[in-house]
Amino acid sequence: MNLELLARWSQIVGAILFVIAIVLIWKKYIAPGVAAYQAAKNAELADAEARREHIRADVAAARAEVERADEDCREITSRVDVVVKREREKSLAEARAEAERVVRNAEGELERARLAARDRLRIEFIEKALAKARGEAATRVSEDANRKLVAGTVDDLVRGRG
Repeated sequence: MNLELLARWSQIVGAILFVIAIVLIWKKYIAPGVAAYQAAKNAELADAEARREHIRADVAAARAEVERADEDCREITSRVDVVVKREREKSLAEARAEAERVVRNAEGELERARLAARDRLRIEFIEKALAKARGEAATRVSEDANRKLVAGTVDDLVRGRG
């Protein structure tokens, strides 16, 4: 039994030495590598989280910028509407003034044409009346009475009674 006991104790001591060797190897070689790997991954994770927070801040700034751009767009649109309305009213006022000026000019031109037509008609009537008077005057009026009538008519025309 001695050999059996020795074999048993030898296995127990071998197992204990194996566990101690494994623990020592773990602590000396594997644990520092695992710790370094874990630290590297933690640093990588922290860096990724920092980038994510930076990106979130950038997104928030971009959203604020888009909101400001939308507000600027609305403001520009309202200004354009005001300017367009003002320009339309100004153009309409200028067009009305021009139309009134054209109408006044046309009315003046019409009045001048009417006066010219009246003068031409008056001259035509006078010429016809004179022609008729000359034709009839020679037979009805003596030369002396004719001179008196012509002189009186010329005097009336010169004074503006005609």
